[in-house]
Amino acid sequence: MDTGIWPESESFKDENMGEIPPRWNGICQEGEGFNRSNCNRKIIGARWYVKGYEAEFGTLNSSDGVEFLSPRDAVGHGTHTSSTAAGGMVKDASFLGLAQGLARGGAPLAWLAIYKICWAPGGCSSADLLAAFDDATFDGVDVISLSLGSSLPLSTYVDDIISIGSFHAVAKGISVVCSAGNSGPYPQTVINTAPWVITVAASTIDRAFPTAITMGNNQTVVGQAFYNGKEDLNKFYPIVIGKDIAAFDADEGSARSCESGTLNATLVRGKIVICFQSEFQRSAATAARTVLDSGGVGLIFAKFPTKDVHFSFGIPYIQVDFAIGTSLLTYMEANRNPIVKFSFTKTVIGQQISPEVAFFSSRGPSSLSPSVLKPDIAAPGVNILASWSPVSNLEQTDHVTPNYIPQFNFKVESGTSMSCPHISGIVALLKAIHPTWSPAAIKSAIVTTASLKDEYAQSIVAEGAPHKQADPFDYGGGHVDPNKAMDPGLVYDMEVSDYVRFLCAMGYNNSAISLMNRASTTCNDKSTKFLVNLNLPSITIPELKKSITVSRQVTNVSPMNAVYTARVQAPAGTTVRVGPSTLTFNSTRKKLKFKVTFYSRLRVQGRYSFGNLFWEDGIHVVRIPLIVRTIIDEFYAET
Repeated sequence: MDTGIWPESESFKDENMGEIPPRWNGICQEGEGFNRSNCNRKIIGARWYVKGYEAEFGTLNSSDGVEFLSPRDAVGHGTHTSSTAAGGMVKDASFLGLAQGLARGGAPLAWLAIYKICWAPGGCSSADLLAAFDDATFDGVDVISLSLGSSLPLSTYVDDIISIGSFHAVAKGISVVCSAGNSGPYPQTVINTAPWVITVAASTIDRAFPTAITMGNNQTVVGQAFYNGKEDLNKFYPIVIGKDIAAFDADEGSARSCESGTLNATLVRGKIVICFQSEFQRSAATAARTVLDSGGVGLIFAKFPTKDVHFSFGIPYIQVDFAIGTSLLTYMEANRNPIVKFSFTKTVIGQQISPEVAFFSSRGPSSLSPSVLKPDIAAPGVNILASWSPVSNLEQTDHVTPNYIPQFNFKVESGTSMSCPHISGIVALLKAIHPTWSPAAIKSAIVTTASLKDEYAQSIVAEGAPHKQADPFDYGGGHVDPNKAMDPGLVYDMEVSDYVRFLCAMGYNNSAISLMNRASTTCNDKSTKFLVNLNLPSITIPELKKSITVSRQVTNVSPMNAVYTARVQAPAGTTVRVGPSTLTFNSTRKKLKFKVTFYSRLRVQGRYSFGNLFWEDGIHVVRIPLIVRTIIDEFYAET
């Protein structure tokens, strides 16, 4: 469910695709620039929804050529996420000749159904989204991938449209995968926090795009960029800093970060400008537009260190960290006529340690239900190459030289929008292997087998201010390990009745829950105690005074008898006991319960600390995170 699809993309050819399954009830809805022949054995369904959008935002005008009243994607976002989840093999895919190689989606033999609910002017309507959920459920989808969400503050689970729609889908056995949001690295920013969805954080990969900057003294520093030499900066140009070329009515601080309208065009023309990110102007795109509009020929943007690389239309742009930016300033101050030149970007694989949690990836705890650990899992979401809509750049032509409007069939993008379809593809593969597993079982398999180490066996780091060792609020269970998720050993399973009890424990009224559950529902037990006893593949205790006991149930999904033994890494400041400490499964005992008791060793208004509970049988390691905050008084705001 996204901005549609560009059906001609090579990722959506139907070679090697199986016949459309007889159980499929979907349609190929025609519209502007899209007819039935645009569907095939890969794109087996396509619908578009505009009634809700127009009721909410006004009439949509498609005559300007940057939107289609059809499933066709004018933005690129939906094509990117669709090809990431289930795109077929494409040889020699690249963006500007960079990141070149064989591209494929997570589940290349899965069928795709497209529900266009978001539009180029921006915005997606609640009514359209709910209609799409109903249609997708009727059509017979197995997985819903949703790279969107609303901003904070979070609506209640009985009011939030994604929460309601996903509840209906999960009740029918459909897994729903959502983005965690791009408001990191700040705590409590995670969105899409319902316990029945899989919420995905973004991580980095080991591909970098180093781009050299050579100074007039022949010294070289390296940043990252997507510079392929279309505009020739492989010769020396004068370099200036924003604050020295401020417009008459702009202050130095605003010009230093190249805020809009702050540069003197006469002093900028024909020069490369170095701008420094500030508290108030963090956007490289804003700086690029400012420099471009002022007649500059290139931009160096110094910012706090992150791995995601931005692309700027019409002007070569290299991002560097503050240390390199400062070394360039030192050179500039020591020379009367400082000059620099850009080298072409290279693609380098395997030299950048990964994965790390992306700076922008939204963090837990959930601001709506802190006892439900979110995000659930991390997956690649930084500098991801995938298919794109070639018309998506036309709306940006006011910032591009008229004779050069780049059209991309593939593009590199970053965001939890990119990490979400990675998990969607993995869920599709797991459903193919385990067709009877519930959405909760599949989520459990992904979370309990996730990795806490990077590819060099070091603890995963979270980008931030500053970088730190990652914890469950950064990546949930950890970084996804798809092959291990195929055989998790044990799963923490749940049914719709568990989610209904959760809604009761959240304090929602019977009529709201009945609407959500599509059946008359009466809450017999509104005790908040159930919140910590929901059978999640994690245990989060937001308020531990002296001690608390919670229960969980695990299901043996391996074919053989097994004996599992518990092992605990207790969160700092707590003692943790598990009983029973051994679980014995056989052909008749597939499900077993256990209890976990947490004792606080601190009488203090504490912060969150983290640990793990492992169940091990010699073959499988089933790990869930433990998250505890000790408190003295209830409802004490976290400071």
